[in-house]
Amino acid sequence: MNYFFSAGEASGDLHAAQVIAALRKLDPDARFTFLGGDLMAEAAGCKPLIHYRDMAFMGFTEVLKHLPEIFRNMRVAREAIASRRPDVVVLVDYPGFNLKLAGYARKLGLKTVYYIAPKVWAWKEYRVKTLAKVTDRLLAILPFEPEWFGKRGLTVDYVGNPSVEEMDRALAGMESGEDFRKRHGLDSRPILALVPGSRKGEIAANLPVMDAVARLHPQLQAVVAGAPGIDPATYIKYTGFPVIEGTTLSLMAQSDVALVTSGTASLECALAGTPQVVCYRSVGWKWAHDLFTHILKIPYVSLPNLIAGPVDAEARRRENAKRHEPRGYIIPEMLVHQCNVDEVNAALSAILPGSPAAEKQLSGYKEMRRRLSTGQSAARNAAEIIYEVAENHD
Repeated sequence: MNYFFSAGEASGDLHAAQVIAALRKLDPDARFTFLGGDLMAEAAGCKPLIHYRDMAFMGFTEVLKHLPEIFRNMRVAREAIASRRPDVVVLVDYPGFNLKLAGYARKLGLKTVYYIAPKVWAWKEYRVKTLAKVTDRLLAILPFEPEWFGKRGLTVDYVGNPSVEEMDRALAGMESGEDFRKRHGLDSRPILALVPGSRKGEIAANLPVMDAVARLHPQLQAVVAGAPGIDPATYIKYTGFPVIEGTTLSLMAQSDVALVTSGTASLECALAGTPQVVCYRSVGWKWAHDLFTHILKIPYVSLPNLIAGPVDAEARRRENAKRHEPRGYIIPEMLVHQCNVDEVNAALSAILPGSPAAEKQLSGYKEMRRRLSTGQSAARNAAEIIYEVAENHD
């Protein structure tokens, strides 16, 4: 059968690659067309129609600046769908682009599966109606999502979280700490991982703060996680610390503590068992923070806090009332104007190895893992549903 995948950023490339690999086992004759990256290319055995590094634009200004490229990408994707008429179109996260693409596919009478449900429970809840119109199946990777969507009339399949198996696989095949240090030219000091995001805008906003905080801790060895598709020269603008490319999971697992830009990386860092401070800075104005927290419908922004936090509605309301405070249920979240050198440094100093706050994080990570577990492969579960939809496409 013929499958079309659309993933617009590094995390989507990673998760979609696992699903493609699982689909090839279910359907040996599978053919793939996709927007994505190198991992999907390796799994599919062909090059992407558009590489995600030419799609991953963040923030209003960056999107506005790159509107011609965005329009071109949409046109290329639509033309490919119209000409190849895949048995199923699989959208992977990246809702601003993928919801429009799903709508186009449905107008052509094609089946659509949305893998990694958009985080409309955080903001832009109005997209729920769009999701209901443009998707045949909606696959969730967070355990609280089926209930949330169910209350709004959508049936959602929880397939498990792909980061769990991806991290477990990385941990199982990981080299020793000594070998890791030798291979990357690191000394014996404890490692502080700086994970500034996978987009240029995120890196420009967050890495300067991370770099400045790291310099206050010469007893730690700071190492920057280089994101796939980002030119190494990008990092030189904001830091003098070494950059390790293509081994973010290993770096987080080998590290003693981390500064992480909010997103999938915060979940991966938690699965690696590394204490962390979550940082997110686009601009540094307090009014932007207040607007940010007003728009958000959730008590926290980091996935570990959301997953391991209170499950009952009243407890969540109590936590939501505290969202203006610079704290997190497990992980401290330093957002917008709070993402400055002094406050991030204070949060980092509190979770250094052996501290009570670090131990609290590790305990919270165990509860998070318990809630995420299905006992089965998320990629395999997703692939089985996608295959079923493709088989019944007529």
